[in-house]
Amino acid sequence: MKAVILAGGEGTRLRPLTSNQPKPMMPLVNRPMLEHIVALLAQHGFDEIVVTVAFLGNQIRDFFGDGSDFGVRMRYATEERPLGTAGSVRNAADELDETFLVISGDVLTDIDLTAFVEAHRARAATASIALKRVENPLDFGIVITRPDGSIERFLEKPTWGEVFSDTINTGIYVLEPEIFEHIPEGEVVDFSGDVFPALLADGGTIHGHVAEGYWEDVGTTEAYLRAHADVLDGRVDVEIRGFSLAEGVWLGEGSEVHPDAQVEAPVVIGPNCRIEAGAKLRAYTVLGTDVVVRADAMLERSVCHDHVFVGRSVHLRGAVVGRSTDLRPHARLEEGVVVGDECFVGENAVVNPGVRIYPFKTVEADAVVNASIVWESRAARTLFGPRGIRGLANVDVTPEVAVRVAAAFGTALAKGSVVTVSRDTSRAARALKRAVIGGLNLAGINVEDIELATVPVTRFQVRNSRADAGVTVRLAPDDSDSVELRFFDADGLDIDASMQRKIERLLNREDFRRAFAGDIGDIVFPPRSIEFYTAALERSVDAQRLRERARKVVIDYCHGAASVVMPSVLAKLGAEVLAVNPFASTGPSLAMADPQTRGEAMAPLVRASGSDLGFVIGPHGEQATIVDDEGAVLGPDQTLLLLVHLVTLHHAGARIALPVSTTAHAARIARDHGAEVVWTPTGEAGLQEVAAQGDITFAASADGAYIWPDFLPASDASATLAKLLDLLAGSDRPLSALVRDLPAVHIARESVPTPWERKGAVMRELVERVPPDSLELVDGVKIRRDDGWVLVLPDPEDAVTHVLAEAGSAAAARQVAQEYARRIRQSVR
Repeated sequence: MKAVILAGGEGTRLRPLTSNQPKPMMPLVNRPMLEHIVALLAQHGFDEIVVTVAFLGNQIRDFFGDGSDFGVRMRYATEERPLGTAGSVRNAADELDETFLVISGDVLTDIDLTAFVEAHRARAATASIALKRVENPLDFGIVITRPDGSIERFLEKPTWGEVFSDTINTGIYVLEPEIFEHIPEGEVVDFSGDVFPALLADGGTIHGHVAEGYWEDVGTTEAYLRAHADVLDGRVDVEIRGFSLAEGVWLGEGSEVHPDAQVEAPVVIGPNCRIEAGAKLRAYTVLGTDVVVRADAMLERSVCHDHVFVGRSVHLRGAVVGRSTDLRPHARLEEGVVVGDECFVGENAVVNPGVRIYPFKTVEADAVVNASIVWESRAARTLFGPRGIRGLANVDVTPEVAVRVAAAFGTALAKGSVVTVSRDTSRAARALKRAVIGGLNLAGINVEDIELATVPVTRFQVRNSRADAGVTVRLAPDDSDSVELRFFDADGLDIDASMQRKIERLLNREDFRRAFAGDIGDIVFPPRSIEFYTAALERSVDAQRLRERARKVVIDYCHGAASVVMPSVLAKLGAEVLAVNPFASTGPSLAMADPQTRGEAMAPLVRASGSDLGFVIGPHGEQATIVDDEGAVLGPDQTLLLLVHLVTLHHAGARIALPVSTTAHAARIARDHGAEVVWTPTGEAGLQEVAAQGDITFAASADGAYIWPDFLPASDASATLAKLLDLLAGSDRPLSALVRDLPAVHIARESVPTPWERKGAVMRELVERVPPDSLELVDGVKIRRDDGWVLVLPDPEDAVTHVLAEAGSAAAARQVAQEYARRIRQSVR
């Protein structure tokens, strides 16, 4: 038999879920609703199906094709404009020359269609309607029948005063071809409102068949969630794909559920999902394909479509989340919330009951959303952060994103330019680097691939080769699930803000240069980049003196690429080395422990081996942590003061570049040795800019980044170790003795939530209250005090203002920081 599926509706009541997909393609237990209907038809012998399509009809055609994969033959009739239920069937009349069935593509049902057709034929009716008894008929068309089952009249969408029956029209019909005599061609016509009343008026027979089985019009979000619950409860006979892990728990192929995750039946977990330890999947939760649920997240009576990322400690209750949406840690989606496709909900954001967020929108961190977000994008995130582009690997930063960003970067450069590309040891960086190379090549850019390398080696290669720019792909230093794409200019320094904006504009407009086949860029592999780097590093120190006064060093390479670089350098400098984690790792160990923790783990080994010092090289080769010969781990402030002391002691008239957030003791030490301090903004980009000016001896920040401009005007842990050994060679005192002479540093920090629109006013009011001779306005507002200083610094990425204060004791510093934080809170109010 033949059947017609009505699949042209826009599903406006289900928006935003139907904003960019037709309603029949909405997933129901991870299969489109229309697929459930096709399966039901095939089960009852309907092997020829005509699908009427309109809104985004190509999605339906692409998914089902000719129907052969579903055991049927499918053809399509396209409505150029809405024609109503009967008009759309009339549009397919050429295919319908025998008894046929009409059914909606956006309902969930297991009605016995075979029995329905048999009842129609037994009555010899022109039309038969499948009827269903429901508790609340207000939202449906009521059908009044006679005792013999024939239909007396129709009542569309009645009020309670007009409810004379609980029998409603399901929209499932069996019709004879003669019905087309009552359907004018090309006009907007409905079956229940126009065709059937006209047929009755002409003396025709319409049979009402009260069907047994399940039927639900999935027209609202509430009905959508209810349909899922009914499937999971077994109230409707549809197939749920997946392995039955336990009673009422279905697990898709390739999915991983940690033993410490809590799964409460009934639950459906789609293919390739990952459920981490501590996550809680409560009853009536359905996850689509490739959904990640991080530790301590809780989902209850919620549906997540494909590729959703649910961050740590996220709470979902009675919510629906669209495809490829990203929910960051501690976000809460309350009862009835619907989030469209490809949205971003920031950390600690709360979306209150009933709110609808339309596709491609951003909810910023800490936001409380009380009204639906339809048109505005609500403070969308900027692409670049302090360290380039950062995001969750294969969630935010996918290969597609990497290709597009690389194409935008390539377009910003001249055609035929050369870009040096590198990666760290992780699998994520390896895969994404290939995507970056593809994007650059297709924009007409040649690539110089140095493969596995530290960030400093990459910068050095850019500066000392024919490269015009550089890109490195690496895991984020503080999160093994996130990656960074970092971009360098021709000097090997971070690209400036103007280039960042240019890349963002090109990316947003998708205005990429597309090279012709003959202009696509090439890839070369420089054979001696590490050798050139190590040779230059050796030349930057007194190698002969170092060999004469060889030091014993314990080095933790943190499984990073520095393990490939440093052994040959240290061998040439005559150092005796005990290596820890001396091999490159592809796993998450790259970012597992912070440098301070690694230093503490190394300390016993330094003492036991009688080494002169221990040294931790961060996995990317930039950050450094020092352990002295007695096993004391130096904090960032101590390390900075130590290096300032040694540099200014051994370099007369040195110029030192330091951020304004640096302890005042550093300037005091420099002045005592006749050195000059140049103050810089707090970010590394500002430090690099000053370091590259040519007359700076040393630059440093309080977060473990140390710059030696005579070698490379960017932070380099390998260079820091070589320079430290060189400076210590000129001293007879052990490292621990030098450390003991360093003054104690007392800096307190506070952070105050500050709306973006109030940040400028906060800074202005602060400047107005302070005498001009006490102010420094290099970065933020720095106020000099008799016993120290206070720095008030607006955060460039978050709605926060930071307060740093230094004083003679920890308690005094904390008191000052809290006092200025209180002033800012009052100003914000």
